[in-house]
Amino acid sequence: MTSADLIARAADLATPGHRRILGITGAPGAGKSTVARAVVDELGPERAVLVPMDGFHLSNATLTAWQRRDRKGAWDTFDADGYVHLLRRLRDQAEDVVHAPDFDRTIDESLGSAIPVRRDVPLVVTEGNYLLYDRGGWAGVAALLDESWYLELDDPTRLSRLTLRHQQHGLAADRAAEWASTVDQVNADAVAGTRARADLIVTAGQGFRQSS
Repeated sequence: MTSADLIARAADLATPGHRRILGITGAPGAGKSTVARAVVDELGPERAVLVPMDGFHLSNATLTAWQRRDRKGAWDTFDADGYVHLLRRLRDQAEDVVHAPDFDRTIDESLGSAIPVRRDVPLVVTEGNYLLYDRGGWAGVAALLDESWYLELDDPTRLSRLTLRHQQHGLAADRAAEWASTVDQVNADAVAGTRARADLIVTAGQGFRQSS
């Protein structure tokens, strides 16, 4: 499936007067944010807005207090219930504007109320690892999505991309590679089990310029 096919499929969901939510999932490093951003940029701000799952990362201070900082990105290092609550608000369209959180990789923390979502924007695109996961609060996400895409990317490319990303955000090369092959890989294995629940399987990298 080409990038044009994906854009057309998303455009079909962006019907004025009807709020729909498109979920893009896959393993860490598969290119979810790249594809999601490309879709939203192509459709334009009047038709689509991007709301990343990563805005619900628990703070580093909380993760440290709960002794989970060394596996940040695991399914239990997010506020899954908060994410589900936000998706429900977005579906309801009862508010003129809903302010969603974002995630800043440069400071490795979430930014509260950073993304305004106007009631008249028909399509919300959300992306993240655990959209089709069934443990804890994540079990409530899938039913709130009108359509879900699962991105696949070969492991060597994905791990290389993750290693580079970690280096760009301050980890030494050996530590970055270790994190990608251990912490990230555990999460990738968990996400792989959700593949069959997706409406569409997409080979990542087809037609989209990939970022780290």
